[in-house]
Amino acid sequence: MIRLSRFAGGGASGCGKQKRPGKVLEPKRPMSKRAALIRGDGTGPELVEAMILVLEAARSGIELVPCEAGLEWWKANGGDSFIPQETWRVLEGSDACFKGPTTTIPEPGTPKSVAVSIRQRFDLYANVRPIRTFPGTKRPLGDVDFVMVREGTEGLYAGIEHRLTDDLAVSVRKITKRSSERIARYAFRLAQEKGWGKVVAVHKANICKETCGLFLKSVREVAKEFPSITLEDYFVDNLAQQLVKNPQRFDRNVIVGTNLFMDILSEEAAALVASIGCVYSANIGDSYAMFEPAHGSSPKYKGLGKVNPTATILAGAWMADYLGEKEKAEAIFNATYAVIGEGKHVTYDLGGEATTMEMAREIAKRTSLLLG
Repeated sequence: MIRLSRFAGGGASGCGKQKRPGKVLEPKRPMSKRAALIRGDGTGPELVEAMILVLEAARSGIELVPCEAGLEWWKANGGDSFIPQETWRVLEGSDACFKGPTTTIPEPGTPKSVAVSIRQRFDLYANVRPIRTFPGTKRPLGDVDFVMVREGTEGLYAGIEHRLTDDLAVSVRKITKRSSERIARYAFRLAQEKGWGKVVAVHKANICKETCGLFLKSVREVAKEFPSITLEDYFVDNLAQQLVKNPQRFDRNVIVGTNLFMDILSEEAAALVASIGCVYSANIGDSYAMFEPAHGSSPKYKGLGKVNPTATILAGAWMADYLGEKEKAEAIFNATYAVIGEGKHVTYDLGGEATTMEMAREIAKRTSLLLG
């Protein structure tokens, strides 16, 4: 069964100080997997509770270690980061991280987001968002099935910004050959694993001739390693238009691009499926991964029990798959699709009247039945 651990020496938050710096918990039991658990801000904690309920129904053996991070923690404690040092030690001693939605305020001089901080610290270069129609839901522009792959460590999100005068600020868009090649290689390998025949590269090389030019050249070089997969490239503005004009042209494609472009495009693509509350994501590196819903913390809905838990539950299932619980993850996915397809126990954004936990309980029940 899933276990919620307490950070050794911690208080009620689950993130106290260690007696031995750098040592998070006792040595791992054989075959045990441990994940840091950030509940987040706003509706994050209630969504994470829904996810835990479903993992418990799947009889997951993952050990979850709760820890603090986010705007609410920062407002109470201050500092130059939304993530306390105690949490960094939990993250470094875990096999993966699950992050509930967190809030980042758009004010100069405040810390970078929790997600960006973790991506950069652990070099989680591939931010992956599947965009797939859910059964029994409204299709704004028809059925879709593709994957968005976003480079997650550099670009404008590198955070190289300077206020030169009261009237002038500049930001550096960092693009490297190494990062461009590895995100391209990830996209091609993903297409190969899925049996898909095309990768679409997104850029604006006609305007950003050096940065986008380097990215596009790198992708084209990597494409030579995958002769069975077609590479097609789109200007970012054209792809944004095509997503609402004819999204089916991207079915069974992997779409790859730089950080900011893909952040915006993946949000646009999320509108093609039932609800942003259904879009889950992973941030993947070579030896670590962070899983999270793709949506924000929705603070105005905090405590109301009305937010769709699908993205959080499926991000949790993806984490279970990553940590070796493939059968349990598959059961959670199948149960979630079945509940949404029936439409009887779903939240308001999916046309139902269920609360967050009522929907989660139905998914948990179906998961348990599928696993026997």
